[in-house]
Parts: sequence; structure tokens; C-alpha cells
Amino acid sequence: MKFIRVDMTTKEVRVEEVPRKYAGLGGRGLTSMIVADEVKPTCHPLGKNNKIVFAPGLLSGTTAPNSGRISVGAKSPLTGGIKESNAGGSFSQKLARLGVKALVIEGMPDEDNLYVINVNTAGVTIEEAPREISGKGNYEAIKVLNEKYGQKVGIAIAGPAGEMRLAAANVSIKDPDGNMRSAGRGGLGAVLGSKKVKAVVVDDTGAPGVPVADVDAFNAAAKRFAKALLDHPVTGQGLPAYGTDILVNILNEAGGLPTQNFRRGRNEWANDIGGETMAATIKERGGRPTHGCQTGCIIRCSQQYFDQAGQYLTSGFEYETIWSLGACACIKDLDEIAYIDRAVDDAGIDSIETGVTIVVAMEAGVIPWGDGKAALDLVEQISKGTPLGRIIGSGAAVAGKVFGMTRVPVVKNQAIPAYDPRAVKGVGLTYATSPMGADHTAGYAVATNILRSGGFVDPLKKEGQVDLSRNLQIATAAVDSTGMCLFIAFAILDIEDGFNALIDMINAQYGLALTADDVTALGQAILKAERGFNEKAGFTRAHDRLPEFFAEECPPHNTTWDFTDEEIDEVFNF
Repeated sequence: MKFIRVDMTTKEVRVEEVPRKYAGLGGRGLTSMIVADEVKPTCHPLGKNNKIVFAPGLLSGTTAPNSGRISVGAKSPLTGGIKESNAGGSFSQKLARLGVKALVIEGMPDEDNLYVINVNTAGVTIEEAPREISGKGNYEAIKVLNEKYGQKVGIAIAGPAGEMRLAAANVSIKDPDGNMRSAGRGGLGAVLGSKKVKAVVVDDTGAPGVPVADVDAFNAAAKRFAKALLDHPVTGQGLPAYGTDILVNILNEAGGLPTQNFRRGRNEWANDIGGETMAATIKERGGRPTHGCQTGCIIRCSQQYFDQAGQYLTSGFEYETIWSLGACACIKDLDEIAYIDRAVDDAGIDSIETGVTIVVAMEAGVIPWGDGKAALDLVEQISKGTPLGRIIGSGAAVAGKVFGMTRVPVVKNQAIPAYDPRAVKGVGLTYATSPMGADHTAGYAVATNILRSGGFVDPLKKEGQVDLSRNLQIATAAVDSTGMCLFIAFAILDIEDGFNALIDMINAQYGLALTADDVTALGQAILKAERGFNEKAGFTRAHDRLPEFFAEECPPHNTTWDFTDEEIDEVFNF
């Protein structure tokens, strides 16, 4: 395994042995440790001293099910703190098969050209990007890159938002069908754009593949792990049938679906944009109601959504996107939301951040509530780089300041996602305390309401939530290091052999003897490194707080965000 370092100032590429201190790390563990070690916490995130790191997970490139996530890390231009964001697609597996443990891009060119970093069995080259993709949307740019480098290459790309260094820009990852997946949160596409890197292309043709120390033990553990995923009702039935959008009706029934900028947790039209309606629409139009975003995915919670004429429109039509533009923005037409989602993917910008920013614009009267066409126009203005488009592309916190709004749902300048923290209190603690800014995936205390002690936690009450959020954040940091999709959490938390099989796969691949305690220690070490970086960047406990409007009651349960500062601060007391 090797490190690849690309210096965009000198255009030099260095291939190094993996430093011993990083030998047992992958994914988020590796990106966060490199950023914490090598990036000055007080540097400008869009300056030459920031670095952007791509790291496959510990199991990426193997036959382990659902192991194809790529972690991307840097100092975030959105939050000002450390950031890891991960995505599916084919990029991670191809990089791992080439024996690349991490790809680190640093420095900044003086000239104004755009570049492509090309990684294959012959080595790494820095090439001028085709001129015709400068400023172009992701769909067109990926088509051009496929024609030049091959249809099966892996691609990580900065869209127009990333080229303009907008704080909500994502790194888009090509999936096996040529569609977009997103390392969405934190503005890492702007960091890639600041390095003048339009895309990283990975071709694993002829690659040696990933070595496995004990093939028989690995294959046996992988079969057990796959069985746990398929046996669990969420990963084996619910998600394949309805995608993540199944959560619209579930959260609406639970009173935790934030509607009209978090004014209430339930609405009467949720089913119009819910997973059941979406699945029926896809089938009626000849689309694909279930689809894997990466090779080896057996959950297959993605889909391909077609328009009324039966033409492909968007893929990976996720709950959080549909929530932000649907329930939160009061857009009630699934097709309108789908057109906006496609425009978001083409611009290369985070759909959660953009959706919530549109909601803030509605709050300010810039466009009317529920106006899907006006919302689409705002996204299209991002790609065009108009003054208003640049404001929207800079995220909800910036838009809130520009528009003079107080009801702006952010933590550490990152938009709060699709679960009301007054009705799902554990995830509210995750929003408040995660080093990543408001991020439900950092500790998904939504469907998982069971403590290690075996006790159940009522999502509407405070009791047990601190331990729940803490334990899930620790576990998530470790899972994000494996290259596994976060949805494996259902199987590894609810099915004992699922968790054991995950550890057994890692041990068989690397010839180790890790235990559950080692996994916990890994998660804790990652969080401590991330927290330490943020503290050096100027963050204090005062940044671990939700906006004050969450002290208002949230119908229908009329609960409030009622944690004291002391209780919130206990989450990271480990």
C-alpha cells in the first residue's frame, strides 16, 4: 500500500510508503488523522496550506458487501473546522485495487488553468483538463472525461460550484452507471476547486487488487455479513423497496418531519413526496426502483427516477434531499423536487445545504414558500455564478446573514438535516456536538434507540440521549473508516453476528486479532483528533449549541430543545 502526494504548486507527484502511524487506518480515520497532523488549523480553507485527502476504507476494493465508500477530508470552508464526507460510486474500490492508501492533494498553482489528476497502473500524471469542461455541469464534464479516459474509470469531480469555490460545493463521484454520488457536506468541492483540480480520474485496469491474508476466513465472514444485511428488515426489505425516502412517512407519523423551516414536525401531504409514492411513480414510468450506488451493494437503496416522458432524470433521490426541498420548503410535487435534485447534482453542490438555504430564502421572502420553479431557478443561478446564485451556493448561514434572518437552522455554519431535534432528541445532540457541524450521519440516533446497556430511549425525552449520541458517534467514526455504507449499522447493532462478521473480515484481510474494544478505541481516537483540530481552529463548547429558536415548541408533540449546556457537554466526556 502507498501514499500518493500531489503538489499542485510545483506539479510534482511523490509516491511514499505508508507511515507506520497510519498503517491501521482507512477512510475517515485516515483523512482526519492526516488533516489533524498536516494542516494548520488556523489556515484559510481555500488557501495553499489546506490539503484535501481521498482515502478508501479498510475493506474497500475487496468482495466485502457495501464496502465501496470513499472518504474525502480537509479543513472545511463551510464550518471552518475539520471535515470528512464520504460517498459511494466506483472511485474508492478502484483506488484501493491500485494499492493506494491515500491520495493527498496540496499546494495551489499560480496559473489559472484547470487540471486532471490521472491515476493508473503506470503512475500518476497531472494533465491540463479539456477546455470544454471548464465551467460545465457535471453531467457534461463526466461525459467528456469518459470519452477521453474510458467509460469505466472512476471519477471524482468539482462542478461549477467547486470551480467558483462556493462554500457548499461538494465532490461528486461517478457511480458505475455514470451518474452522480456526492461527498456532499462541508464544501470540500470548493477545496478541490481551490487547488485548480477539476477531476481525479482513476483507472484500475491491470491493477493487482487488494491482498487478503486469509482468503477462506474472509469469504466466510463476508457471507455471514451479507446474511445479516439481508435478514434485517430495514436493509433487506424497507430500503431496497422504497429507498431512504421511506423515512418521509415514518418521520411524519413520529412528528419529527421538519416542515416549513422547522415550524412543526408533521404535515398532511407527506405521502405525496414519500417513498411509497416515489417507488410507484418510478415503476409506472419504467425507471429502476432499486439500484446500487456501488459495485457489491446488496442493500440497493438507490434508484433511477424518470420524468413523465420516461427519460432519466436523477438517481440517488434521497430522503434528506426530498425533505429539504419538500417538507421544509413546502414543495409538494415530487417531479419538481427531482428536477431541482438533478440541477444540484449538475452544479456539484450539497443538496442538504442547498435545500435548507432555499428555505432560508423563502423565509426571507426572496421566493414564495412551495414555489418549485423559483427554487430551481435559484439552483441554476448557482451554476451561472450570478450574485444571488453565489449567495445561495455559500450555504444557509451566509444566506441568513445576507437576508437578515434569525431563523436559520445551522450548527457550526452547517445546515441541520431532516430530523427535528425536539422530536428526535438524540440526533439533536449529534447535531450540536459532532466536530463535523450539524450532521445526522455522524451519530444516527433516529432509528436506533437502544443503549449498549439494553435499555430503550424515548426520542421525545432527554433520558439516555447523551449516552446514545456518544456511543453512536464513536461507532460511526469507526464504521466510516472501513469503507462501509452507514446503513450497515442496522445489521451490526441489531444482529450480533453482523458485528462479529465485520470485525472478522478486517482481521482476515490484515492478519489481525482486533476485538470490539479495539473498534471502540479507534472511534474514540478519531473523534479526539477531530475535536482537537477544531479546538486549535478556535472552536469552544459554545459552538456545540443549537439555534435558540429550537426552544420554541414543536407540534404535534409540543416538545422543546431542553438540554442544559452542562448536559450537552457530557457527550464528549470520554
